[in-house]
Amino acid sequence: MIQFQRTFFFSNTTSSPSLRHFMFQLRSLHNPLISPHLPSLVNLTTNAVQHRNHFSFRSFGVTTNFNTLKSVTSVSGFSLPFRENGVGRSLRFSSTAPEKKSKRKKTVKAVAVRGKDNKDFSSSESVDKNVKNLEVEKNGLSEVSKSDKKDSKINGVKKKTTKKKPPSKKKDVKISAATDSADSSKAVGEEVSKKSPSKGKKKKTNVKESSADSTLKETHDGSASTRSKKKDVNSSQVDLEKPLGNFTGKPLYPPTGKSVMVVESATKAKVIQRYLGDMYEVLPSYGHVRDLAARSGSVRPDDDFSMVWEVPSSAWTQLKSINFALSGAENLIIASDPDREGEAIAWHIIEMLHQQGALRDNVFLARVVFHEITEQSIKTALQAPREIDVNLVHAYLARRALDYLIGFNISPLLWRKLPGCQSAGRVQSAALSLICDREMDIDQFKPKEYWTMKAKFNGKERRSNKDVTFDARLTHFDSNKLTQFSITSDGEARDIEGKVNSAVFQVISMKKNKVRRNPPTPYITSTLQQDAGNKLNLSASQTMKIAQKLYEGVELSNGVAVGLITYMRTDGFHISDEAVANIRSLIIERYGQTFVAQSPPKYFKKVKNAQEAHEAIRPTDIRHLPSMLAGVLDEESLKLYTLIWSRTVSCQMEPAILEKIQVDIGNADQSIMLRSTSSRVEFPGYQAVFTDIVTEAGQDRDSDGSNHDLAFEVLNSLKTEDPLHLVETEVSQHHTQPPPRYSESSLVKKLEELGIGRPSTYASTLRVLQDRNYVTVKSRVLSPEFRGRMVSAFLSHHFSEVTDYSFTADMETELDNVSAGLTKWKGLLGDYWTRFKSYCERTSNVHIHQVEKMLEKKFADYLFGSLPDKSRVCPSCTEGTLIFKVSRFGAGYFIGCDQHPRCKYIAKTLYSSGDDDEEDTPQQNTTIEEPKLLGFNSGSNEKILLKSGPYGIYVQLGEDRKGYTPKRASVPHVKDVDSITLEGALVLLQYPLTLGKHPKDGHPVILKVAKGGYSIRYRQKIALVPKNTKPNEITLEKALELLSGNNVRSVGRPKGKAKVEDDEAIEVF
Repeated sequence: MIQFQRTFFFSNTTSSPSLRHFMFQLRSLHNPLISPHLPSLVNLTTNAVQHRNHFSFRSFGVTTNFNTLKSVTSVSGFSLPFRENGVGRSLRFSSTAPEKKSKRKKTVKAVAVRGKDNKDFSSSESVDKNVKNLEVEKNGLSEVSKSDKKDSKINGVKKKTTKKKPPSKKKDVKISAATDSADSSKAVGEEVSKKSPSKGKKKKTNVKESSADSTLKETHDGSASTRSKKKDVNSSQVDLEKPLGNFTGKPLYPPTGKSVMVVESATKAKVIQRYLGDMYEVLPSYGHVRDLAARSGSVRPDDDFSMVWEVPSSAWTQLKSINFALSGAENLIIASDPDREGEAIAWHIIEMLHQQGALRDNVFLARVVFHEITEQSIKTALQAPREIDVNLVHAYLARRALDYLIGFNISPLLWRKLPGCQSAGRVQSAALSLICDREMDIDQFKPKEYWTMKAKFNGKERRSNKDVTFDARLTHFDSNKLTQFSITSDGEARDIEGKVNSAVFQVISMKKNKVRRNPPTPYITSTLQQDAGNKLNLSASQTMKIAQKLYEGVELSNGVAVGLITYMRTDGFHISDEAVANIRSLIIERYGQTFVAQSPPKYFKKVKNAQEAHEAIRPTDIRHLPSMLAGVLDEESLKLYTLIWSRTVSCQMEPAILEKIQVDIGNADQSIMLRSTSSRVEFPGYQAVFTDIVTEAGQDRDSDGSNHDLAFEVLNSLKTEDPLHLVETEVSQHHTQPPPRYSESSLVKKLEELGIGRPSTYASTLRVLQDRNYVTVKSRVLSPEFRGRMVSAFLSHHFSEVTDYSFTADMETELDNVSAGLTKWKGLLGDYWTRFKSYCERTSNVHIHQVEKMLEKKFADYLFGSLPDKSRVCPSCTEGTLIFKVSRFGAGYFIGCDQHPRCKYIAKTLYSSGDDDEEDTPQQNTTIEEPKLLGFNSGSNEKILLKSGPYGIYVQLGEDRKGYTPKRASVPHVKDVDSITLEGALVLLQYPLTLGKHPKDGHPVILKVAKGGYSIRYRQKIALVPKNTKPNEITLEKALELLSGNNVRSVGRPKGKAKVEDDEAIEVF
C-alpha cells in the first residue's frame, strides 16, 4: 500500500494515528486526485472546493513534491504546517507560523491554470497545467489575484534547500529561482520539469524572466474565475533584449526534418501546405493569440508600463494544435504577415508556447516573411529565416499601449460628461476631427454669385469647305482679363452679352503643343481603397476584405490554389526585379515594343512617414489575365483584381502623348476675346491597357473612351484671320460651393497626406466611427452626427493633442523611430503619459454645466436655428430662456427651459436613450406649444393632449394629477405636428393591445406602438410589424407567425445561468 499520510495538528502538538488516518490512506487508492500517479499540478474535486470555505485564503491545491514546503500562512495569520514526509492539513490553525530561517528570500511563480473546458496542450490528460501567479516576497508566499477592484495576497511560505532526489515514476514539480544580476533578492526565472505519465518521457520547460521585465501568468480571482474559464490573462513586463528562444539561421528548405509552420489564416495554411508537402505541417493562428485585456488597468504606467494580456478561448485551441504538432518536430517556423502586426503575432505565439512548456531545447525557432503566396516565394523565404525583429515588436507595444491609455482614460470622462458617447481613440479622433472641421466649414460657408458666358461659332473648313461648329468661352472683355468674380450680377451679364452679339469675330491666334501624361504609380493600400471607392463603389472595409481573399489564395480552374496578389497592407511602391521583367515581357507580347518603358520606372513615396518595407500591391503572376479568371472569381473580386492588374501593367509602360490645340478668337480691336481648346491622343502609351478587352471591368475614368478627335480636327482646320460667324451666346449663373464632405476615398487620401495612421488602420478607423454612430454614410459621403460633433468639440477643447493633426502625425513618426531602433518605446510612452495624465486630471474637475455651455456656444446656430423666429424665449412660461441640456436619465440631449423644474418645457430632443423596444434614433425637429388640446374622449370626457417629452412626441389621456398616472402613447414618424388629429390620437391610445395568450406557456402576446410603426412583444421577444400591414389586421395567429420569423430580436436583461460547480475548478497554492 502506498503511504499517503495525513496528520492533523492541534497547535504545536501532533496527535497519534487513528482510524481516520487509515481511512484516508485507503481512499487514496481509489481517488485519482491523490493517487501515486498525480500530475504535477492538479485541481481539487468538488469536495475540496467545499472544504476551501474553511480556509481564510482563497484557493487550495495539491502537488506531489513537498520536500521543501513547510507551511502556508493565510492572510489573517493562520498557518498550515506540513509534515516533511507527507501531506497534512490542520483542523485548527495556530495563530502564527513556525519560523524557519532561510538563507535567502526568493520570488517564484507557479505554472498555468485553466478550467475544465481547456485541456493541457502537452498531453491528453484532462487536468489543466496552466500558470497561476504566485509570488514569494520578503515575508513569504503570496497569491496575486488580479481584479478590477483589489489584489489579495497570501503570505507565508519559505523554501528550504534540500538534496536533489533521483527521478521517480511520479511527476516532479521543481520550482527554482535564480538571482538577478541587478538585484540578488529578486528571481529571474523558473524551471519546470515534468514527466509524462502516458509516455514516460521527461519534458523540461525553461521560462526565463527578469524581475523588472517578466512575463507573469495570472487569472481573475474569485468564484467567477473558477466557474468560467473563457479567457486567461497574462501580466507582462516586456524585455526583448533577452533571447526569445533558440533561433536558427540555417535554410529550412529543402527540409532536413519535420517542421511546423504557423500562418494567420486557414486559407493561407491550406495553400502553403500543398506547396511544401508532408515534411511541413502548416497551421493557422487566426490572428493574434492574445491581446490587451479589455478592462481598466491593463496598461500600468506606474509599473514601468507593464501590460495585462488576455487569451481568448478560441486561441487556446490553436495553441493546443501547435503544441501537439511540435511533438517530434525540429523547427517551429512563424510565417505571419510581413508588417508590425505580423511581427507582434509571431512574438505572442512564441511567448505563449514558452509559457505552456511547448518549446523544448531541441526545437529551433525561425521567423520567415513573404509578400506573395506562391510556391517559389514560400520556398525562397524558407531559405532565409531570421529572428524576431524586436524593434517592430516594441513599436507594436508602444502603439497598443498608447491607444489603450487614450481610450481607457478618455472614455470614462466622456461617459460622465457626455452620456452615450465613447472615446474614438487616437487615430479615430483625428479622423473624426477632420470630418467635423469640414462640417463646420460647410456651416460657416457663405456662397457668392458669379456669371460665365460661352459662345458657339460657325466656320468653314478649308479642305472640305464644310461648315463646322465649335464652342468658346469668354476670357477678356473691355481689354481686361476676366476672373471668376468679374461678372457678379444678371445685369452685368446681359450687358456683356449684348455687346458680344453685336461684334464681328475672327481667328486671332492658334497654339499647338504636346503633353506627356505619365502612367500612374502601382497601388498601395490607400490608393487601392481610393480607386475601389471611386470606380467600383466599394467601401474601404469591403476593399480590404476582397483583397485579403485574393492574397490568401484562390483555387484556379486547373485545381491549383494560388494567391493572386501580393500583400495588400503596404505603403511601398517597390516591385521586385523578377516581377518587373515578367510585366515588361507581357507588354511587348501584347502591345508591342513601343509601349514598354525604355527603362523600368522607379517610383518613390511622397507620403509622410512612408515605409519601404513591402512591395506594392500587384498580381503574383502577371500572366493571370483578368479574362482568364472570369469563371473563377465572383464579380466584385474580378473587378478589384482587374484594377490591380491594369494598374500594375500600366506602371511599366510608356507615357501617353496628347496633342493640344488652343484657338483665340476676338473682334477687330481685340477688346473682346474668347478661347476654344481641344486635344487628341497621339500615342496611347499606358492608356492602351484600359481599353484592352481583358480589362473591361476596370477601365480608367481618365480614359473612358470619349473621343475628342472630331473637335480637334475642327479647330485644327482653322487658320489665323479666318472669319467666324457667331451662332449664339449663353450666359449662366453660378454660386460658389462649400467644400465637399469627405468620402471614404478622399478621407483616406487626406489621412495619408497628413501622415495620420497606417495602411492597416484606414478601414478599421472608418468602421469604428460608423459603429459608434459618430458618422453616417449617405450616398458614399461621410456626414458627422451631432453626437460625433459633440465628441470632437469636447476633445478639441480639453484634449487638444488628441485631435491635433500634426501631433498625431508626429506620433506616427516617433513610432517609426521606435521601429528603426532610434527611440526607446517606454521613454516615448513616459513622455506622452506625463502630459496626457494632466489633461485627464484637469478635465475630471470640469462640471457638466461647463460642458453644456461650451457646446451651446459652439453649436448655437445648429441648436437654435430651427426655433420659431430663432427666439430663445420659453414659449411656455415666457420667463425662461431655452438652453442646451444633458438629460439626467440615459443618454438624452435636449433644448429646454432654464427654469426647470418649475417649467418643464422641451423644445427639441436631439438624442434619447429610448426604451428596451427600439434603437436610439434622433427625433425630428418638432416644436409643440404644450400641452396642445386635441379634443375630448367621448366616453370619459377626459382631455386628449399632445405633449413633448424626453423621448419624443406622445399623446395623453387626461391631465396630470397627484397620485394618478394618465395613459400615454408615443407618436411614431412625426413629420408635422399639425397632422396629428383627435381620431389618430384615440387610435394610438388603444395600444398596447393584448392579442391573446401564447399557446405554449400562456404569456400574453401584445401589439404595441414603436418608433418604426408597430411591434409585437412576447416575453423578451419583439417582432416588427411590416410597414405594409395595418395594425387592425394583426390577429393572434398572425402575431405568432411574425414571432417565429427571422425579423425577431430579444430585449431586456438575460436571465442568469445556474451556478455550476466545476469538478476540476482551479485550485492552486
